[in-house]
Amino acid sequence: MSTFRNKNEKILQVWFDNERIFIRTDKGNEFSLALEIFPRLKDATPEQRNAVVIEPWGDAMRWEEIDEDIHISTFHEDLKPDHDNEVAALFHQFPQLNVSEVARLIGINKSLLAQYIYGVKVPSKDRMEKIKSALHQLGLDLAKATAS
Repeated sequence: MSTFRNKNEKILQVWFDNERIFIRTDKGNEFSLALEIFPRLKDATPEQRNAVVIEPWGDAMRWEEIDEDIHISTFHEDLKPDHDNEVAALFHQFPQLNVSEVARLIGINKSLLAQYIYGVKVPSKDRMEKIKSALHQLGLDLAKATAS
């Protein structure tokens, strides 16, 4: 894959393969990123992924149904999933956890929590404490419910 160099490049084609998103530009360059960077796309159906609209300027893509936007400059960033992180460890230790429900408990978007889990984004110290607190409370609630 090429490194993004020309800010005037336009997106001509978008496709998905092997858990990655690919784009081809009008300069003939191809770029790719892991779908884990975009949790809404990762969770989307093939039909939803293929419903991409390349914006008129050719510098961005939009998926209306899943409310996802990606600018071509994103492919210039060195974004790589890092599964060796504290949030991922918690969710791997307890795979029965529902990411959507835990995100709701914390008061954040599911996509943001997924990005923490995939290691694409790193939660602040305060946010990490909120995640741990929500999981702790969930455990207490579960223990109380099963003790009855």
